[in-house]
Amino acid sequence: MSDLGIAVLKLGGLATGIVDIYIWVVIITALLSFVNPDPYNPVVQFLYRITNPAYTFVRRLIKTDFGGLDLAPLVIVIGLQVIEIIFSLFISTIAKAL
Repeated sequence: MSDLGIAVLKLGGLATGIVDIYIWVVIITALLSFVNPDPYNPVVQFLYRITNPAYTFVRRLIKTDFGGLDLAPLVIVIGLQVIEIIFSLFISTIAKAL
């Protein structure tokens, strides 16, 4: 594998790491919704600002509210994991070809 292939693998690893962090942010935000935190807390505001666009996108595409339980975080986490797996396979194939 060439140096360019190694660089592609490193950048792919960085991208998958960012997606992993976002998955954890979605999980933390979903757990926070059960305890009803202070909405004026800057950390809570940051988490909501980061995750609300993804929640809105998923809720617009499919119905995620079932009996008062919002499944949007679950849909987002599963979707991101599928995208991450496909992206990793794609990056490793490209890196091997270089």
